[in-house]
Amino acid sequence: MKDVKVLGPGCKRCIAAAEMVQAEADRLGVPVTIEKVTDYAAIAGYGIASTPGVVIDGKVVHAGGLPKPEDLAKWLGA
Repeated sequence: MKDVKVLGPGCKRCIAAAEMVQAEADRLGVPVTIEKVTDYAAIAGYGIASTPGVVIDGKVVHAGGLPKPEDLAKWLGA
């Protein structure tokens, strides 16, 4: 089970990033839990300056803009 956090204030891009992670995980058959982190102090704690950010198993793998599907596949362990 991959622990995924999507960092952002809840904007459309942040929602889309969470949906993209879930869709790619479903496609790959990788079980994930997705948590949306909207608290600015918590987001800053990950050291990112632009959102959405994606954290997988405690490691920041993406910040700013929407991630590419092929990157998501790589990060999720495909």
